[in-house]
Amino acid sequence: MNKDRRKRIQNIIDRLTDLETEIEKIQDEEQEAYDNLPESLQECEKGERMSDAIDSLDHAFCSVGDTISYLDEAIQ
Repeated sequence: MNKDRRKRIQNIIDRLTDLETEIEKIQDEEQEAYDNLPESLQECEKGERMSDAIDSLDHAFCSVGDTISYLDEAIQ
């Protein structure tokens, strides 16, 4: 792989890393909001939706991390 393509991939990795950080922040905020709900609300529909969102954000975070790893391998 030539230097230009490596640099372009590195730029993508940098942007993905920023997105990964933002996803993690949002997930942490949603988790904190969920944890601060009374237990009765955690078990209702709103709590379930929040829990599902937290799980989805976790999957997104992991997927971005996997993508970064694949791209990093490509430029090695």
